[in-house]
Amino acid sequence: MSAVSSRLPVFPWDRLEPYKATAASHPDGIVDLSVGTPVDPVPAVIQQALAAAADSPGYPTVWGTAALRDALTGWAERRLGARGLEHTNVLPVVGSKELVAWLPTQLGLGAGDKVAYPRLAYPTYEVGARLAGAEPVVYDEPSELDPAGLKLLWLNSPSNPTGRVLSPEELRRAVAWAREHGVLVVSDECYLELGWEADPVSVLHPDICGGSYEGIIAVHSLSKRSNLAGYRSAFIAGDAAVLGELLQIRKHGGMMIPAPVQAATVAALADTAHVTEQRARYAARRSALRTAFEGAGFRIEHSEASLYLWATRDEPCWDTVGELSKRGILVAPGDFYGAAGERFVRIAFTATDERVEAAVRRLAE
Repeated sequence: MSAVSSRLPVFPWDRLEPYKATAASHPDGIVDLSVGTPVDPVPAVIQQALAAAADSPGYPTVWGTAALRDALTGWAERRLGARGLEHTNVLPVVGSKELVAWLPTQLGLGAGDKVAYPRLAYPTYEVGARLAGAEPVVYDEPSELDPAGLKLLWLNSPSNPTGRVLSPEELRRAVAWAREHGVLVVSDECYLELGWEADPVSVLHPDICGGSYEGIIAVHSLSKRSNLAGYRSAFIAGDAAVLGELLQIRKHGGMMIPAPVQAATVAALADTAHVTEQRARYAARRSALRTAFEGAGFRIEHSEASLYLWATRDEPCWDTVGELSKRGILVAPGDFYGAAGERFVRIAFTATDERVEAAVRRLAE
């Protein structure tokens, strides 16, 4: 019996542990800017909804409650500009990472099939392809890909790690090319609510998809916008035929969001005040860290959206990681996201205000 793990790359975060130990030895403690995990409280309205649904002894459904599906379609119409979404166009998932990792397998991809994703990208796109036994392929521009054997095209806007936002024209071009060649487009839009110097657009917007969801899926998450990473609440929206097939597979696999989390998701999508409040927190942290890193000799590229600064001192990324760790600051090396990132680091601005202030002081020393 062969180990499936042998298909996969080394888990990148394990390589960061020695630098984390160095940063943690700083007299004033570590400032961890390596992982974009929320640190602020779950909004009270969401906690209350979760608690009110705590008496949930029965099994939840994979498709979710009708109230949840109403919340998903309603939010996508209000926030993304999607039109005419039905319940068949949405599907809740157990966090977006689970979806990304297992989507190629659930689509039935395997040997001889190709999965394409940006040259600088979230590592789980590659992992998903390898778990399915498909071939991972990177691109700079989708239309430059060889469509032979290509079954799945990942878009990611705003990008993790670079924060780059694809323009409406770039999105239209990618969707049109994929449809021409019969390739499914899956657009990871989990950072869409966090545009700073750009206004990200969803592939579900009629200006991009032409009013048809055929051949396209958008991925969204509540982890960032609502501080719900611990709840594992996300969803996909788009092509009803594809989502219907995924629903049948996921029913067999028992991939269901807990009932209290479904109720909390409904509350989260109905409330915009907490999103505005959280954006303000991130905007202040982003501004402080950008000024401090630029003052310390870093150049910031892209970073017009998302929860990260994509930064370089024009040196190998691990040298940068090592030097910052001596100041008690931990960042992610750019080569975690592909060889093209080998001279960059990714800086998350999800630390508390107090830890951000500590980083600013240390960078000024």
